[in-house]
Amino acid sequence: MSRDFEEDMMQGHAPRTSVVTGAISVAAILLFVGIGSAVLSQSLQHYLQGAEPPAQPLVIALLLNVALILFGWRRHSALHRELQIRAAAEERAQQLASRDPLTGFLNRRSLAEEGAAMFVRAQRRRKAMALVMLDLDHFKTINDMHGHAVGDALLRAVASEIAHFMPPIALTARLGGDEFACGFLFDADEPSTVERIAEKLISRMAQPFEAEGLRLHISCSLGIARSDFDCAGIDALMRAADIAMYQAKKAGRNRFAWFDQSMERELQTRNDLESGLRLAIPRQEIVPYFEQQIDLSTGRLYGFEVLARWEHSTRGTISPELFIPIAEETGMIGELSLSIMRQAFLAARDWDPSLSVSINISPWQLRDAWLAQKVIKVLTETGFPANRLEVEITESALFDNLALAQSIVGSLKNQGVQLALDDFGTGYSSLAHLRALPFDRIKIDKSFIMSLNQSADSAAIVNAIISLGDSLNLPITAEGVEDAAIEERLRALGCAKAQGWHYGKPLSIAGVRRLLAERRLLRHSSQLEAPVAVTDQRLVG
Repeated sequence: MSRDFEEDMMQGHAPRTSVVTGAISVAAILLFVGIGSAVLSQSLQHYLQGAEPPAQPLVIALLLNVALILFGWRRHSALHRELQIRAAAEERAQQLASRDPLTGFLNRRSLAEEGAAMFVRAQRRRKAMALVMLDLDHFKTINDMHGHAVGDALLRAVASEIAHFMPPIALTARLGGDEFACGFLFDADEPSTVERIAEKLISRMAQPFEAEGLRLHISCSLGIARSDFDCAGIDALMRAADIAMYQAKKAGRNRFAWFDQSMERELQTRNDLESGLRLAIPRQEIVPYFEQQIDLSTGRLYGFEVLARWEHSTRGTISPELFIPIAEETGMIGELSLSIMRQAFLAARDWDPSLSVSINISPWQLRDAWLAQKVIKVLTETGFPANRLEVEITESALFDNLALAQSIVGSLKNQGVQLALDDFGTGYSSLAHLRALPFDRIKIDKSFIMSLNQSADSAAIVNAIISLGDSLNLPITAEGVEDAAIEERLRALGCAKAQGWHYGKPLSIAGVRRLLAERRLLRHSSQLEAPVAVTDQRLVG
């Protein structure tokens, strides 16, 4: 028997028991009145007039009747208490079903119900309903550092401040975790009313909070949607506010953003790209393109940097700037990178042995303790020599876990893989990082190279990095060389290598083969070493 059925039986049994007990009590009282009056009359006649005493069966009946009344009263009192307890429990259950137990705010379901009523009320009064989604920035750090008790105390303090800044008639809800929502009516011609509330909330959240004896610092991101702008109901309004809130986070946090339709289109595009990416990687629609790297002292081609391009069946070639961030956010970057490596290594096996291949490693990949083994596995399976591979990592990738990065790089270096520090000059440019890892090359970020002849600051930075490379015996490669004037300036400064569109746009596998064939830089198949046979060609992410 289910619990719901048992509860229904109990709820039906209680009223029936109450009715039976009440009927017995009423009958007992009526009998008491009848029998009691007879016993009392006979007792008075016995004592006053010397008549016969009351009959013994009548006295016993009276006593039994009194006992029955007492039993009925006790039972009635017990039932009354039971009903009170049950009513309190039902009220508590109703409270828990509609309210967040931590803050006392509405929960998500209740916000949807009461928000729908407010939405209709706004239309009837010719007003607009504003829905504000508020998410605390870096709240997880508070929980991780100080524990959930402190986190809960902070949430209660935040809820108190939110309630303080709301208009008199407003809905306040906690949707879960550190996400809150507020709804209220405003004059459709005065959106500045909503913005003032949002600014006050942002300002207050940026100030310190006291919780459990600690002084805590947070901020918040707000998304705002209004009911009179293409919102069919409360669900659409909540979704719009949520999209705007994430847009505020994306824009830098500690700010608010109004929803507009372009945000939804952007989100849809992003979701389409993510869905497509999950299919494109195993289908090898993400393919390597190759950017030439030139020795400035001789003008000779010495290698290529591998870039990823998505050759989409309907959208054409998609830039990595669009899909690489999505791959990183969704955890697909590892599988994507290994797929690109495999294709590039297979394509480069019959190149001249003097040509190297440079592969970019994402900061997300450096969190994988097995990265070195995965790269070595692909090298072994494709038969590509490790000493022709150069791995490029950015300085920012070293901050999360330098010890793990050192371990990964050490394993690759033991196999003969070269290591380059990419985009030098854009991060901390720390000499400590140059000492912490055995770099073989420094690459100057293209933002400095492209403005080399226009900006004295860029020229000074480039000159300083080249001098640093000379001092450390580390060759320098300049990225983003787009004309002969920049190339000549770099050569005069003593820069060793260069790459960029001045030497040609990135080439597909077929394009690079044509280029190498023209320059007689392809080997015959008889000169190639056979790759190690493998039975499982699936990519390891």
